[in-house]
Amino acid sequence: QLMGVSSRFNEAGNLRLRKLGNSMEFEQIKEYVSGDDHRKVNWKATARKTNLMVNMFTDEKSKHIYCLIDKGRNMKMPFEGMTLLDYAINAAVALSRTILSKKDNAGLVTFSNTPETFLAANHKSIQMQNMMEALYRQQTDYAESDFESLYTFCRKKIKTRSVLILFTNFESVSGFHRHLPYLRKLAKHHLLLVVFFENTEIKTLLDKPAGNLEEIYLKTIAEKFALEKRQIVKELQQWGILSLLTTPRQVSIQAINKYLELKTRQAL
Repeated sequence: QLMGVSSRFNEAGNLRLRKLGNSMEFEQIKEYVSGDDHRKVNWKATARKTNLMVNMFTDEKSKHIYCLIDKGRNMKMPFEGMTLLDYAINAAVALSRTILSKKDNAGLVTFSNTPETFLAANHKSIQMQNMMEALYRQQTDYAESDFESLYTFCRKKIKTRSVLILFTNFESVSGFHRHLPYLRKLAKHHLLLVVFFENTEIKTLLDKPAGNLEEIYLKTIAEKFALEKRQIVKELQQWGILSLLTTPRQVSIQAINKYLELKTRQAL
């Protein structure tokens, strides 16, 4: 059973947002009045009515933002009494709250060896409650994560170009390379941000001076693991995939800040 979602979330600052594009989305069908664009006449609706009917559109300002949460084996690592999965769930809750407050559409996907939870992105008043209930119910056996099935599932379920914020973890370049082909495929259809975790125990070991031969050996191994994390960031960048390497303690605020940064840069 996963630990309860924390009620203490970092507060995101209020930023002045610029207009994000000018694409249009369908709003409703209404009766034609003088001045309406005749190119938007809905002939099927008109045939069913006695009056001329037109399609109405509004500026599509709300973006679709999905939190993708990996519940697999690589998220089992503990830190200060919680697993990486616990931290990812807390971050997804805090981030989704911010997304909805900024009038974007928040959605959710969880997966391990198969896709599990799916909540389509929207900004209805009940969406946050739905997400909280879905995340409270999460259980996992920490099976090996299947990124191929995640890609297939997202292609089937997420039809609109969206922002996918993937909470996962990679401890080695070789493990990362097994999943990279499917990350690249996801990034072809969506804006993908990969959030993964620094190994804080390794960082502590690196900051501590080595006093004997054994400690020198351990520090050399730790440096190799730390270097591989940085190599993963570099390779993601080479493939045009955004990344966020963060400590578990900072993941909520860092993910929120990254979302707000992308929004103000009109990158969404």
